[in-house]
Formats: sequence, structure tokens, C-alpha cells
Amino acid sequence: MSVAPDPVEIFDRAVEEGERRLDQSMLELVATSFIAGFTVVFGIVALGIVEAFVEPGFGHGIAKIGGSLAFGVALVFLVVGRTELFNENFFDPVAKAVEADDSWLVGPLVRLWSVTFALNLVGGVLFIAVLSVEGALPTGTQEALVTFAHEVVHRRTSAEFAKGIVGGTLVALLSFLLEAVNSVASRIAVAYVVGVLLTVGVFDHVIVTMLHVVFGMFLGANIALGELAVTTGVVTAGNLVGGLGLVTLTHVAQWKGARESDG
Repeated sequence: MSVAPDPVEIFDRAVEEGERRLDQSMLELVATSFIAGFTVVFGIVALGIVEAFVEPGFGHGIAKIGGSLAFGVALVFLVVGRTELFNENFFDPVAKAVEADDSWLVGPLVRLWSVTFALNLVGGVLFIAVLSVEGALPTGTQEALVTFAHEVVHRRTSAEFAKGIVGGTLVALLSFLLEAVNSVASRIAVAYVVGVLLTVGVFDHVIVTMLHVVFGMFLGANIALGELAVTTGVVTAGNLVGGLGLVTLTHVAQWKGARESDG
């Protein structure tokens, strides 16, 4: 039976993974970020299809649970495929930056996060355009996706920010947990659970949320670009607070405390 790694070992694994991510060539980073964008859309489509199929017979609540169970597969694809999703790449690269004695690696971090953010959206929007062709989706899916898009942009700002904090926390926590397990099966299980929790609570990850709203817009949702921009800004701020603040910085503190105890 394998022994669970302690906090220092988890952090050391994160440093190694963070170095790999920061050292990617521009071509590799662009490609992996683009792939992550359209991979997320598979989850959004699965959610919409299941909700549209289940709701007429079992009601709204069961349909939401079914959609969440369907969306979880998207995070499994992301993790197994080792693609680059914004926010999910907070913990590992920051661990490398903290471990480095001579630099905070600000340039490489900005490069990683800005390219990831942009190419996640490019890959996702292009795939959305393909799936928005009339007849490409099962009957009822369009209505489910449009309804969700309207719900997102019409939330109160405070609620959207809170959901962004929780969403950022969940996705950054995923990175930490992936370094704490020792098998592919465990990685799949952790990724799936986080994907389900993210959607069953309707918590917001900025890329997933933006692509969900954009999908609704492609399918006819009456949403202005200004509404999309405001939602994006609020969710991004929440993701930063949750992903970098609640998860990354607290685990850095845990690592420092463990090292002091060992010393």
C-alpha cells in the first residue's frame, strides 16, 4: 500500500510540475491552452444535453444534478490530457516561483496565465461556433444553454463574486490534490469530483462561465457584450481571491511551516 505524501513532498511535486509548465515553448503552451478550451466545451454540451433530456420527466432539480454529473467528465479529459486551463495552473507555477531563490518568476507567470486565458477562450469559442450550427445539438439543448446563460449574467454582483471565489478555490485545489495522489485512477477520481462540485453548486470558473455565456449568445440569448464583460471581470476577481489567496498562499504557508518543523 502506498503511503500518502506529506505536505513537503506534495509541494516538491508541485515545484517540479510548475517548472514544467513555466518552461513550455510558446507553441506547446498555445496548443495545450487551445485544447483545454474546446475540451471544456464538451462538458458544457454534455450538461445541456442531459438537463434537456432529464427535466421533462424528472424536474429541474434532478436535471441539474444529472447535468453536473455529465460535466465532470470535462475535467477528467483536462487532467488526463495534461492540458493547460487557467486557474488550474495557479498552484504549481507559484510553488516553483516561491521555491526559486533568485526570482519570483513574474515574467514566466504572466506569460503562462495570459496565454492560457486567451487561448482557452479562442479554442472554446471556435468549438462553440461549430456546435451552434443548426441541427448540431439534440432538441432542447439550446434552450437549456440559453437559460443558463441568462441566469449567469443576471446574478447579483456580490453573489457572482462569491461563486467566483468558491470556483477558483475548487479548481486551484484540484492542482494541489493531483500532486497528493499516486495513480492515474486517483487523478481521474479527484478531477471528476471537482468537476461535479463545480457545477452542482453552480460555482464559477471564469473560462467555463464565459464559454457557457458565449454559447448561449451564439444560440440566441439576448445578452450584451457589456454584460459579458462585467461577469468576466467579477468572476476573474473571485477566482484570483479563491485560487491564489485561499488555496495557493495557504498551502505555501503550510509548506513553510512544515519545513520549519522538520528543521
